[in-house]
Amino acid sequence: MLISQEIVLPCDLRLPNRLVKAAMAESMAPAPAHDPNDKMLVAYKEWAKGGWGMLLTGNVQVSEQYLGGPMDVLSSSSSGDVEKIWKGWASTCQENGTPTVVQLNHPGRQSPLGAGQRGFFTKNLAPSAVKLNFGSSLLAGVASSLLFGTPKAMTEDDISLVIDQFVAGAKLSFQAGFKGVELHGAHGYLLAQFLSPKTNQRTDGFGGSPAKRAEIVLRIIRRVRQATSKEFCIGIKLNSVDASSSDSLADTIEQISLIVEAGIDFLEISGGTYEDPKMAQQNETSSITAPTKEKQSTLQRESFFLSFAQMIRVHFPKVVLIVSGGFRTRIGMEAALQSGGCDMIGLARPAAVLPRLPREIILNESIKDVDATVSLKPVILPKFYSYLHWLLPVKIMGGGYGSMYYAGQIQRMGDGLKPVDARL
Repeated sequence: MLISQEIVLPCDLRLPNRLVKAAMAESMAPAPAHDPNDKMLVAYKEWAKGGWGMLLTGNVQVSEQYLGGPMDVLSSSSSGDVEKIWKGWASTCQENGTPTVVQLNHPGRQSPLGAGQRGFFTKNLAPSAVKLNFGSSLLAGVASSLLFGTPKAMTEDDISLVIDQFVAGAKLSFQAGFKGVELHGAHGYLLAQFLSPKTNQRTDGFGGSPAKRAEIVLRIIRRVRQATSKEFCIGIKLNSVDASSSDSLADTIEQISLIVEAGIDFLEISGGTYEDPKMAQQNETSSITAPTKEKQSTLQRESFFLSFAQMIRVHFPKVVLIVSGGFRTRIGMEAALQSGGCDMIGLARPAAVLPRLPREIILNESIKDVDATVSLKPVILPKFYSYLHWLLPVKIMGGGYGSMYYAGQIQRMGDGLKPVDARL
Protein backbone atom coordinates (compact mmCIF):
# COMPACT_ATOMS: atom_id res chain seq x y z
CA MET A 1 0.00 0.00 0.00
CA LEU A 2 1.23 3.48 -0.84
CA ILE A 3 -0.39 4.72 2.37
CA SER A 4 2.09 2.71 4.45
CA GLN A 5 5.19 3.86 2.58
CA GLU A 6 7.78 6.28 3.93
CA ILE A 7 7.98 9.80 2.51
CA VAL A 8 10.90 12.22 2.80
CA LEU A 9 10.17 15.94 2.91
CA PRO A 10 12.46 18.50 1.20
CA CYS A 11 14.05 19.33 4.58
CA ASP A 12 15.05 15.64 4.78
CA LEU A 13 12.50 14.88 7.52
CA ARG A 14 11.50 11.24 7.13
CA LEU A 15 7.90 10.29 7.82
CA PRO A 16 7.27 6.54 8.31
CA ASN A 17 3.91 6.56 6.49
CA ARG A 18 1.39 8.86 4.80
CA LEU A 19 -1.13 9.33 7.64
CA VAL A 20 -1.17 12.68 9.44
CA LYS A 21 -3.00 13.44 12.66
CA ALA A 22 -4.43 16.77 11.55
CA ALA A 23 -4.69 19.82 13.80
CA MET A 24 -7.64 20.08 16.18
CA ALA A 25 -8.25 22.60 18.94
CA GLU A 26 -7.64 20.81 22.23
CA SER A 27 -9.05 23.64 24.40
CA MET A 28 -6.98 22.44 27.34
CA ALA A 29 -4.61 25.32 28.14
CA PRO A 30 -6.27 27.72 30.59
CA ALA A 31 -5.22 31.25 31.45
CA PRO A 32 -3.07 32.86 32.51
CA ALA A 33 -0.11 30.87 31.16
CA HIS A 34 -1.84 28.95 28.31
CA ASP A 35 0.94 26.36 28.49
CA PRO A 36 0.58 22.74 27.35
CA ASN A 37 -0.22 20.98 30.62
CA ASP A 38 -0.14 17.44 31.98
CA LYS A 39 -3.55 16.58 30.54
CA MET A 40 -2.41 17.60 27.08
CA LEU A 41 0.65 15.41 27.46
CA VAL A 42 -1.55 12.44 28.36
CA ALA A 43 -3.62 13.00 25.21
CA TYR A 44 -0.57 13.37 22.98
CA LYS A 45 0.97 10.27 24.49
CA GLU A 46 -2.01 8.34 23.08
CA TRP A 47 -1.42 9.74 19.59
CA ALA A 48 2.28 8.98 19.97
CA LYS A 49 1.35 5.30 20.30
CA GLY A 50 -0.86 5.39 17.24
CA GLY A 51 1.62 4.73 14.45
CA TRP A 52 1.00 8.05 12.67
CA GLY A 53 3.37 9.28 9.99
CA MET A 54 3.24 12.79 11.48
CA LEU A 55 1.40 14.61 14.23
CA LEU A 56 0.18 18.17 13.81
CA THR A 57 -0.62 19.95 17.05
CA GLY A 58 -3.75 22.00 17.55
CA ASN A 59 -3.32 25.62 16.58
CA VAL A 60 -0.90 27.42 18.87
CA GLN A 61 -1.56 31.13 19.08
CA VAL A 62 1.35 33.51 18.62
CA SER A 63 -0.21 36.58 20.29
CA GLU A 64 -1.28 36.74 23.93
CA GLN A 65 -3.74 39.51 23.08
CA TYR A 66 -5.59 37.62 20.37
CA LEU A 67 -6.54 33.97 20.85
CA GLY A 68 -8.85 31.83 18.77
CA GLY A 69 -10.39 30.46 21.96
CA PRO A 70 -9.94 31.07 25.70
CA MET A 71 -8.15 27.73 26.25
CA ASP A 72 -5.64 27.86 23.36
CA VAL A 73 -1.95 27.11 23.78
CA LEU A 74 0.16 30.24 23.51
CA SER A 75 3.69 30.31 22.12
CA SER A 76 4.44 33.64 23.79
CA SER A 77 3.63 32.38 27.28
CA SER A 78 4.99 34.41 30.17
CA SER A 79 5.64 31.26 32.20
CA GLY A 80 9.21 31.12 33.46
CA ASP A 81 9.41 27.41 32.68
CA VAL A 82 7.95 27.70 29.18
CA GLU A 83 10.93 26.17 27.36
CA LYS A 84 11.09 23.26 29.81
CA ILE A 85 7.34 22.69 29.46
CA TRP A 86 7.56 22.74 25.67
CA LYS A 87 10.51 20.33 25.67
CA GLY A 88 8.37 17.93 27.70
CA TRP A 89 5.53 18.30 25.20
CA ALA A 90 7.83 17.67 22.22
CA SER A 91 9.41 14.67 23.92
CA THR A 92 6.04 13.13 24.73
CA CYS A 93 4.71 13.58 21.20
CA GLN A 94 7.79 11.98 19.67
CA GLU A 95 8.64 9.33 22.24
CA ASN A 96 7.81 6.56 19.77
CA GLY A 97 9.52 8.21 16.83
CA THR A 98 6.57 10.07 15.29
CA PRO A 99 7.72 13.47 13.96
CA THR A 100 5.57 16.28 15.35
CA VAL A 101 4.95 19.71 13.84
CA VAL A 102 3.48 22.70 15.70
CA GLN A 103 0.68 24.60 13.97
CA LEU A 104 1.15 28.36 14.52
CA ASN A 105 -1.77 30.74 14.18
CA HIS A 106 -3.09 34.26 14.65
CA PRO A 107 -6.89 34.51 14.50
CA GLY A 108 -7.03 38.09 13.23
CA ARG A 109 -10.64 39.24 13.08
CA GLN A 110 -11.81 35.79 14.28
CA SER A 111 -10.71 36.29 17.89
CA PRO A 112 -13.92 36.19 19.96
CA LEU A 113 -14.71 38.43 22.88
CA GLY A 114 -12.91 37.24 26.03
CA ALA A 115 -10.22 35.27 24.19
CA GLY A 116 -6.90 36.98 24.83
CA GLN A 117 -5.37 39.53 27.15
CA ARG A 118 -6.83 42.67 25.63
CA GLY A 119 -9.13 45.40 26.81
CA PHE A 120 -12.87 45.28 26.23
CA PHE A 121 -12.69 48.07 23.66
CA THR A 122 -9.55 46.82 21.90
CA LYS A 123 -10.39 45.91 18.34
CA ASN A 124 -9.34 42.72 16.59
CA LEU A 125 -6.62 42.98 13.96
CA ALA A 126 -7.09 42.36 10.25
CA PRO A 127 -5.50 43.49 6.99
CA SER A 128 -8.57 45.67 6.38
CA ALA A 129 -11.54 46.76 8.48
CA VAL A 130 -13.87 44.10 7.04
CA LYS A 131 -16.40 42.76 9.53
CA LEU A 132 -17.38 39.08 9.79
CA ASN A 133 -20.66 38.38 8.01
CA PHE A 134 -22.77 35.66 9.62
CA GLY A 135 -25.86 36.39 7.54
CA SER A 136 -28.30 39.04 6.46
CA SER A 137 -30.52 39.02 9.53
CA LEU A 138 -30.38 41.83 12.05
CA LEU A 139 -29.64 39.45 14.92
CA ALA A 140 -26.79 37.78 13.01
CA GLY A 141 -25.28 41.22 12.54
CA VAL A 142 -25.66 41.99 16.25
CA ALA A 143 -24.03 38.68 17.17
CA SER A 144 -21.09 39.40 14.87
CA SER A 145 -20.69 42.87 16.35
CA LEU A 146 -20.82 41.67 19.96
CA LEU A 147 -18.58 38.62 19.58
CA PHE A 148 -15.99 39.95 17.14
CA GLY A 149 -16.68 43.59 16.27
CA THR A 150 -15.27 45.46 13.29
CA PRO A 151 -11.52 44.84 13.16
CA LYS A 152 -8.82 47.46 12.97
CA ALA A 153 -6.89 47.70 9.70
CA MET A 154 -3.33 46.82 10.69
CA THR A 155 -0.53 49.34 10.46
CA GLU A 156 2.86 48.28 9.12
CA ASP A 157 4.09 48.23 12.72
CA ASP A 158 1.26 45.82 13.58
CA ILE A 159 2.30 43.61 10.68
CA SER A 160 5.96 43.66 11.73
CA LEU A 161 4.97 42.64 15.26
CA VAL A 162 2.87 39.72 14.01
CA ILE A 163 5.76 38.51 11.82
CA ASP A 164 8.03 38.67 14.87
CA GLN A 165 5.45 36.68 16.88
CA PHE A 166 5.28 33.90 14.30
CA VAL A 167 9.07 33.73 14.18
CA ALA A 168 9.28 33.61 17.99
CA GLY A 169 6.76 30.74 18.04
CA ALA A 170 8.79 28.84 15.45
CA LYS A 171 12.02 29.44 17.36
CA LEU A 172 10.46 28.12 20.57
CA SER A 173 9.21 25.03 18.71
CA PHE A 174 12.67 24.47 17.24
CA GLN A 175 14.45 24.83 20.58
CA ALA A 176 11.93 22.52 22.26
CA GLY A 177 12.71 19.72 19.81
CA PHE A 178 9.67 19.73 17.53
CA LYS A 179 10.46 18.85 13.92
CA GLY A 180 8.80 21.86 12.35
CA VAL A 181 5.93 24.31 12.21
CA GLU A 182 2.87 24.70 10.03
CA LEU A 183 1.65 28.25 9.36
CA HIS A 184 -2.14 28.37 9.53
CA GLY A 185 -3.15 30.22 6.38
CA ALA A 186 -6.64 28.73 6.15
CA HIS A 187 -10.05 28.78 7.89
CA GLY A 188 -10.33 32.56 7.71
CA TYR A 189 -7.57 33.30 10.22
CA LEU A 190 -5.18 36.23 9.88
CA LEU A 191 -2.83 34.86 7.20
CA ALA A 192 -5.84 33.70 5.17
CA GLN A 193 -7.33 37.17 5.60
CA PHE A 194 -4.21 38.67 4.03
CA LEU A 195 -4.23 36.21 1.13
CA SER A 196 -7.87 36.80 0.19
CA PRO A 197 -9.06 39.88 -1.76
CA LYS A 198 -12.36 39.62 0.12
CA THR A 199 -10.71 40.58 3.39
CA ASN A 200 -7.54 42.32 2.18
CA GLN A 201 -8.40 45.63 0.53
CA ARG A 202 -5.02 47.26 1.14
CA THR A 203 -3.13 49.18 -1.52
CA ASP A 204 0.31 49.21 0.14
CA GLY A 205 3.08 46.60 0.11
CA PHE A 206 0.77 44.04 1.72
CA GLY A 207 -2.21 44.27 -0.63
CA GLY A 208 -3.50 45.27 -4.02
CA SER A 209 -2.25 42.23 -5.97
CA PRO A 210 -1.99 38.47 -5.33
CA ALA A 211 1.76 38.78 -4.75
CA LYS A 212 1.47 41.65 -2.29
CA ARG A 213 -1.33 39.89 -0.40
CA ALA A 214 1.10 36.98 0.10
CA GLU A 215 3.95 39.22 1.29
CA ILE A 216 3.36 38.69 5.03
CA VAL A 217 3.46 34.91 4.55
CA LEU A 218 6.65 35.09 2.49
CA ARG A 219 8.39 37.21 5.11
CA ILE A 220 7.39 34.79 7.88
CA ILE A 221 8.69 31.77 5.95
CA ARG A 222 12.05 33.41 5.22
CA ARG A 223 12.46 34.68 8.78
CA VAL A 224 11.55 31.29 10.28
CA ARG A 225 14.14 29.59 8.11
CA GLN A 226 16.78 32.08 9.26
CA ALA A 227 15.84 31.60 12.92
CA THR A 228 15.88 27.78 12.83
CA SER A 229 17.75 25.50 10.40
CA LYS A 230 17.52 24.02 6.93
CA GLU A 231 16.42 20.72 8.49
CA PHE A 232 13.51 22.35 10.34
CA CYS A 233 10.24 21.64 8.54
CA ILE A 234 8.10 24.58 7.42
CA GLY A 235 4.63 23.82 6.13
CA ILE A 236 1.55 25.89 5.43
CA LYS A 237 -2.17 25.20 5.51
CA LEU A 238 -4.17 26.97 2.79
CA ASN A 239 -7.82 27.25 1.84
CA SER A 240 -9.27 25.90 -1.37
CA VAL A 241 -12.50 27.88 -1.22
CA ASP A 242 -11.29 31.03 -2.98
CA ALA A 243 -10.63 29.10 -6.20
CA SER A 244 -14.29 29.25 -7.25
CA SER A 245 -13.56 31.15 -10.46
CA SER A 246 -10.79 31.20 -13.06
CA ASP A 247 -9.59 34.58 -11.75
CA SER A 248 -9.36 33.47 -8.13
CA LEU A 249 -7.70 30.21 -9.15
CA ALA A 250 -5.07 32.14 -11.10
CA ASP A 251 -4.48 34.37 -8.06
CA THR A 252 -4.13 31.35 -5.80
CA ILE A 253 -1.70 29.65 -8.17
CA GLU A 254 0.42 32.81 -8.25
CA GLN A 255 0.49 32.97 -4.45
CA ILE A 256 1.35 29.29 -4.07
CA SER A 257 4.17 29.71 -6.60
CA LEU A 258 5.69 32.45 -4.43
CA ILE A 259 5.19 30.41 -1.25
CA VAL A 260 6.83 27.35 -2.79
CA GLU A 261 9.75 29.48 -3.98
CA ALA A 262 10.17 30.85 -0.45
CA GLY A 263 10.93 27.31 0.70
CA ILE A 264 8.11 25.26 2.21
CA ASP A 265 8.31 21.53 2.89
CA PHE A 266 4.62 20.71 2.57
CA LEU A 267 1.30 22.30 1.68
CA GLU A 268 -1.89 21.21 3.42
CA ILE A 269 -5.17 21.85 1.61
CA SER A 270 -8.27 22.53 3.69
CA GLY A 271 -11.04 25.09 3.54
CA GLY A 272 -13.70 27.14 5.26
CA THR A 273 -14.00 30.17 7.54
CA TYR A 274 -16.15 31.15 10.49
CA GLU A 275 -18.56 32.59 7.91
CA ASP A 276 -18.67 29.34 5.92
CA PRO A 277 -17.21 26.50 8.01
CA LYS A 278 -16.45 23.86 5.37
CA MET A 279 -13.70 22.48 7.63
CA ALA A 280 -16.46 21.44 10.07
CA GLN A 281 -18.66 19.86 7.40
CA GLN A 282 -19.99 16.45 8.29
CA ASN A 283 -19.59 13.62 5.81
CA GLU A 284 -20.79 10.71 7.87
CA THR A 285 -24.03 9.71 6.15
CA SER A 286 -22.61 6.67 4.44
CA SER A 287 -19.70 4.31 4.65
CA ILE A 288 -18.10 2.06 2.07
CA THR A 289 -19.16 -1.50 2.76
CA ALA A 290 -17.42 -3.25 -0.12
CA PRO A 291 -14.33 -2.69 -2.23
CA THR A 292 -15.21 -0.52 -5.21
CA LYS A 293 -13.81 -0.58 -8.72
CA GLU A 294 -14.86 3.04 -9.21
CA LYS A 295 -12.10 4.80 -7.31
CA GLN A 296 -13.21 8.19 -8.59
CA SER A 297 -16.61 7.85 -6.95
CA THR A 298 -14.87 6.81 -3.76
CA LEU A 299 -12.80 9.97 -3.85
CA GLN A 300 -15.81 12.16 -4.50
CA ARG A 301 -17.66 10.57 -1.62
CA GLU A 302 -14.85 10.99 0.86
CA SER A 303 -12.57 13.97 0.31
CA PHE A 304 -13.81 17.55 0.60
CA PHE A 305 -10.79 19.22 -0.99
CA LEU A 306 -9.08 16.65 -3.23
CA SER A 307 -10.25 18.15 -6.53
CA PHE A 308 -8.56 21.43 -5.67
CA ALA A 309 -5.38 19.61 -4.65
CA GLN A 310 -5.39 17.83 -8.02
CA MET A 311 -5.44 21.22 -9.76
CA ILE A 312 -2.52 22.34 -7.60
CA ARG A 313 -0.65 19.15 -8.49
CA VAL A 314 -0.83 20.03 -12.20
CA HIS A 315 1.01 23.30 -11.54
CA PHE A 316 3.34 22.06 -8.79
CA PRO A 317 4.17 18.40 -9.43
CA LYS A 318 6.95 18.26 -6.82
CA VAL A 319 5.19 19.95 -3.89
CA VAL A 320 4.35 17.61 -1.02
CA LEU A 321 0.57 17.88 -0.60
CA ILE A 322 -1.57 16.93 2.40
CA VAL A 323 -5.33 16.84 1.95
CA SER A 324 -7.42 16.94 5.14
CA GLY A 325 -11.17 16.60 5.39
CA GLY A 326 -13.64 13.78 4.92
CA PHE A 327 -11.46 10.68 4.51
CA ARG A 328 -12.98 7.72 6.32
CA THR A 329 -11.81 4.52 4.58
CA ARG A 330 -8.55 2.87 3.63
CA ILE A 331 -9.95 2.47 0.11
CA GLY A 332 -10.59 6.19 -0.24
CA MET A 333 -7.24 7.17 1.26
CA GLU A 334 -5.28 4.78 -0.94
CA ALA A 335 -7.20 5.86 -4.04
CA ALA A 336 -6.44 9.52 -3.33
CA LEU A 337 -2.73 8.78 -2.99
CA GLN A 338 -2.67 6.58 -6.08
CA SER A 339 -4.38 9.32 -8.08
CA GLY A 340 -1.43 11.63 -7.43
CA GLY A 341 -3.73 14.29 -6.02
CA CYS A 342 -1.96 14.22 -2.67
CA ASP A 343 1.03 12.68 -0.92
CA MET A 344 -0.40 12.43 2.60
CA ILE A 345 -3.82 12.09 4.20
CA GLY A 346 -4.85 14.35 7.08
CA LEU A 347 -7.30 12.90 9.62
CA ALA A 348 -8.80 15.00 12.39
CA ARG A 349 -12.09 13.83 13.88
CA PRO A 350 -11.31 10.12 13.38
CA ALA A 351 -8.07 10.73 15.29
CA ALA A 352 -10.03 12.20 18.20
CA VAL A 353 -12.20 9.09 18.39
CA LEU A 354 -9.49 6.52 17.64
CA PRO A 355 -6.07 7.93 18.58
CA ARG A 356 -4.36 4.72 17.47
CA LEU A 357 -6.24 4.55 14.16
CA PRO A 358 -3.22 3.90 11.88
CA ARG A 359 -1.79 1.07 13.93
CA GLU A 360 -5.10 -0.55 14.83
CA ILE A 361 -7.07 -0.19 11.57
CA ILE A 362 -5.75 1.64 8.50
CA LEU A 363 -2.24 0.16 8.45
CA ASN A 364 -3.24 -3.11 10.08
CA GLU A 365 -2.76 -5.71 7.33
CA SER A 366 -4.87 -8.26 9.20
CA ILE A 367 -7.94 -6.07 8.56
CA LYS A 368 -9.45 -6.32 5.09
CA ASP A 369 -10.04 -3.23 2.98
CA VAL A 370 -13.78 -3.66 3.35
CA ASP A 371 -13.46 -3.38 7.14
CA ALA A 372 -10.79 -0.66 7.32
CA THR A 373 -13.25 2.18 7.85
CA VAL A 374 -13.94 4.80 10.47
CA SER A 375 -17.20 6.44 9.41
CA LEU A 376 -18.58 8.48 12.31
CA LYS A 377 -22.08 9.20 13.46
CA PRO A 378 -23.21 12.79 12.79
CA VAL A 379 -22.93 15.09 15.79
CA ILE A 380 -26.50 16.05 16.67
CA LEU A 381 -27.14 19.55 17.96
CA PRO A 382 -28.83 19.63 21.37
CA LYS A 383 -32.43 20.84 21.30
CA PHE A 384 -31.36 24.09 22.93
CA TYR A 385 -29.43 25.01 19.79
CA SER A 386 -32.50 24.59 17.63
CA TYR A 387 -34.04 27.58 19.37
CA LEU A 388 -31.10 29.75 18.33
CA HIS A 389 -31.41 29.25 14.59
CA TRP A 390 -32.87 32.74 14.32
CA LEU A 391 -29.64 34.19 15.74
CA LEU A 392 -26.97 32.54 13.62
CA PRO A 393 -27.07 30.26 10.57
CA VAL A 394 -27.40 26.59 11.49
CA LYS A 395 -24.14 25.73 9.71
CA ILE A 396 -22.26 28.15 11.97
CA MET A 397 -23.73 26.65 15.12
CA GLY A 398 -23.35 23.11 13.85
CA GLY A 399 -19.72 23.59 12.93
CA GLY A 400 -18.95 25.17 16.28
CA TYR A 401 -20.75 22.53 18.27
CA GLY A 402 -19.10 19.74 16.29
CA SER A 403 -15.67 21.18 17.00
CA MET A 404 -16.55 21.44 20.70
CA TYR A 405 -17.71 17.82 20.71
CA TYR A 406 -14.43 16.50 19.31
CA ALA A 407 -12.40 18.78 21.56
CA GLY A 408 -14.31 17.06 24.35
CA GLN A 409 -13.06 13.69 23.13
CA ILE A 410 -9.47 14.95 23.30
CA GLN A 411 -10.17 16.19 26.82
CA ARG A 412 -11.42 12.71 27.74
CA MET A 413 -8.09 11.37 26.55
CA GLY A 414 -6.36 13.95 28.74
CA ASP A 415 -8.35 12.64 31.71
CA GLY A 416 -7.13 9.11 31.00
CA LEU A 417 -10.48 8.01 29.55
CA LYS A 418 -11.26 6.50 26.18
CA PRO A 419 -13.01 8.76 23.67
CA VAL A 420 -16.64 7.91 22.98
CA ASP A 421 -16.72 5.40 20.12
CA ALA A 422 -18.89 7.29 17.62
CA ARG A 423 -18.42 4.96 14.66
CA LEU A 424 -21.39 3.98 12.55
